[in-house]
Amino acid sequence: MAATYAKYLKLGELLSLQNPVSEGPEHDETLFIIIHQVYELWFKEMLHEIDYLVTLLDRGEVARALHTLKRVLTILKVVVAQIDVLETMTPLEFLSFRHRLDTASGLQSYQFRELEFVIGAKNVKVLDRYEAGSPERRRLEQRFRAPTVWDAFLRYLKREGHAVPDAQLSRDPTELVLPNVEIQAILVQAYRAKAATGELCERLVDLDEGLQEWRYRHVKMVERTIGTKTGTGGSSGAAYLMATLNRPVFPDLWVIRSQL
Repeated sequence: MAATYAKYLKLGELLSLQNPVSEGPEHDETLFIIIHQVYELWFKEMLHEIDYLVTLLDRGEVARALHTLKRVLTILKVVVAQIDVLETMTPLEFLSFRHRLDTASGLQSYQFRELEFVIGAKNVKVLDRYEAGSPERRRLEQRFRAPTVWDAFLRYLKREGHAVPDAQLSRDPTELVLPNVEIQAILVQAYRAKAATGELCERLVDLDEGLQEWRYRHVKMVERTIGTKTGTGGSSGAAYLMATLNRPVFPDLWVIRSQL
């Protein structure tokens, strides 16, 4: 039987997944569910593209890597812009069904945690939020142990002839990337030596900045919706989110701004 639009996209299954649990149900719960389901679909696509980005960097295919980064950045802008839609819901509208969320929380989005891990924002305590042996925990453990986008970028710089120290190439990928003066000197040189490498650095800065923008917009959305109340799932809400701001994942690319 020939494929149709509905069959190819499995619209029957897709459109049956929005199931409010509030009595009535409350009108705005459908929006809340759809927004977060769409987030998860975009997170899936971003992971798909970032994994491909790492492969392209390892192949030395810079032009294609830049194209893929542009796609990731465009998706990230859409993800941030969706907050505008969520902010059309007033505090009272959210409170009409918030109690129904019980212990469910955006902190439990394992795909967003995967995104953090693959980019380099790793925190072993995150794993504690997931049941040992669960599929989500196994996925996160694998991401936690795996090298990051930054590690792939350092390997690319090495193949381009830059003297990346062996200690950086073999660093523990479970650790956060910390500023390194040797890497900073290499980055300044790389910017000036080859335009494509400089552009790659700029797109990584865009990615880092985009993630910080997402965090900031998320904080402000939570503040305007629930103020200083405890977040769903028992988190400290906006206070917890505020603590995640201003933490670049590629610190060396920011430090060298004053050296270029």
